[in-house]
Amino acid sequence: MRGIFVTSTVTACAAALTLPLLTTPTGAATAPAVRTAPAADLSGVPGSTRSLPLVPLTGGGPRSAEPPHENGSSTSERGLPPREVEPFSLVGIVWDNAAAELRGQAQVRTRAVGSHRWSAWQDVQIHDDDRPDLDSAEGASGRRRGATAPLWVGASDAVQVRVRAETVTDRTPEGPAFPSGLRLELVDPGKDPAPEPARPQGQAPSVPAAVPARAAEEPTVAASAAPSDEEVATSAVNTLLAPLGATEIPARDKDGSGADIAATGPGDAPVKSPPQDPDTDGAADVDTTDDAADAAADDATDGADQGSRYVEGGGYIGPRPRIVTRAGWGADESIRERGFVYTKTVRAAFVHHTASGNKYSCSQSASVIRGIYRYHVQSSGWRDMGYNFLVDKCGTIYEGRSGGVAKAVMGAHTLGFNSNSMGIAVLGTFGSSTPPTAAVDAVARLTAWKLGLFGRNPLGSTTLVSAGGNLFKKGTKVRLKVISGHRDGYATECPGDLLYKKLGRARSTAARLQGR
Repeated sequence: MRGIFVTSTVTACAAALTLPLLTTPTGAATAPAVRTAPAADLSGVPGSTRSLPLVPLTGGGPRSAEPPHENGSSTSERGLPPREVEPFSLVGIVWDNAAAELRGQAQVRTRAVGSHRWSAWQDVQIHDDDRPDLDSAEGASGRRRGATAPLWVGASDAVQVRVRAETVTDRTPEGPAFPSGLRLELVDPGKDPAPEPARPQGQAPSVPAAVPARAAEEPTVAASAAPSDEEVATSAVNTLLAPLGATEIPARDKDGSGADIAATGPGDAPVKSPPQDPDTDGAADVDTTDDAADAAADDATDGADQGSRYVEGGGYIGPRPRIVTRAGWGADESIRERGFVYTKTVRAAFVHHTASGNKYSCSQSASVIRGIYRYHVQSSGWRDMGYNFLVDKCGTIYEGRSGGVAKAVMGAHTLGFNSNSMGIAVLGTFGSSTPPTAAVDAVARLTAWKLGLFGRNPLGSTTLVSAGGNLFKKGTKVRLKVISGHRDGYATECPGDLLYKKLGRARSTAARLQGR
């Protein structure tokens, strides 16, 4: 799937020409109160990424006052002896060839800034199964690198790494356990965007954009500074939902959310009529979950939903949830590729966990997201953040890949099924940890709204065509639940056993919010 490419220059110019008309969300009776915040000064909040090559570890290696490294041979262990570095908060391991695999176990331990104590060894998930489709321009680019999942470790100033090769058996694939160019990535996410300035006496204070709770539907916009073209373009694609420069898109009740359909078209052009995109493309389905009769019934249901979503009062579109924009979490728009890539529609939502660990506070969520963003773009070589949305443990929803929160933006989250889908990542690791109820409910709120905009029933199934992966060959038409886990489309542990078990709750809650 090539996707539809829209240049950000066109979007930014259109926004500049129509700015006076785009300061009120479509369909609102009156303009909401607008909170003014400083423009995102990304020159002061850029963060950084440092790469350190991993070397053979031997018993005669360097010694240090910090904890000694484990002994290992040059053929079975790579790593980094204890080393002081500039402060960082997120780590990952990358290598040159995106098609190569790292086979073994990777662990890191770190020393917190201002402390003399080292953490315990922490596992780094070797396989990062969130990636672009191989036949997409992003997947075929020469910039992509192999990568582990990122791991959030908090503010640290020293690190030690060990990567041990897997035990060789008769079933071990041919080829080296350690791909060439193995190196450690240390990501400093930078500082949070500046807080709001002092307010006149008697004016209510506001909460920083990345903090979960805000009751009032009052979008925050950046004060007039000189934003870059990319900052303008990234915000312009959301201007039918919130003012240009907004650091959040406000919640909206169900009766008003139907007007958000106007924002679903590619670029900045409002949608005035229902997009017609039937779920079947004229070929027989390969149905792994239902028999042919059930598949036909699902298609009929999908068709009915497509028409009924335009009923007065919101139809089957859930209330719009509050969403922190990229400006709100401090995205550095200069590091991603210019322009946006869209797919035809949104038929399904794939739920992920970031596998970045659970040792973060909700006040750190924006920093975690900036770290993942930088790791996806600069370390892994992707065009932008892979996920379309992210959700933290407190239930705050964040805009992910740029292009517009209501639009069918093509992400890089489920290899083989990035077309006509969206990816939602819950910050954390949920193989053995129970996901917070607030996070699961946020997934339900988000899917009730976004899937509703495209006429999808959260309790239903739909058909997607595989672009090629380790479960389904390229071109295979696959029947999947409208809200699926990453593992439903790709052989992976994601989104973790315990989050996967909560998807039934997310489906039923989303359907209820849609009014089904």
